[in-house]
Parts: sequence; structure tokens; C-alpha cells
Amino acid sequence: MNTVKVLTKGQIVIPASIRKRYNIQPGNALQIFEYGNLLYIVPPVKDPVQDAMGCLPKRPSLSKALLKERKKDFAE
Repeated sequence: MNTVKVLTKGQIVIPASIRKRYNIQPGNALQIFEYGNLLYIVPPVKDPVQDAMGCLPKRPSLSKALLKERKKDFAE
């Protein structure tokens, strides 16, 4: 596991080994999103849907929460 420090302007430095593995070059746009208490930094990919499959943790289950809310809507 790599650890990075946040600089005063909120910047982080991605370790060279990770930049090389994912071919992250200066000027590339990276996506960042959060899910639960996790932050994801996603490098550019050719097929984002295919590459994203399975990347989110199984817990918490958002589909179960959504189905529970929908059942409440129909019960009213």
C-alpha cells in the first residue's frame, strides 16, 4: 500500500510506480469519486463501463437500500 501526503493546496503526488502502471501522464484528467468512506481516483480508460465493473465494494448495498425505500413508497 502506498501512502501519500496532502500538500497545502490539496494536491497529492501519485507514486511513480502507480503512474507507470496506469500510464498516467502530465496533463491527464483523472476522475475522483467517493463511495461510503472511500475515495476512488480513476485514470482514463478506453472502456470505462467494462473497467469499472466490480470496483465498488459489496457493502454498503445501495440496491438493498433503494429497494427498501421503494417498498415504503408503494405501501403508502
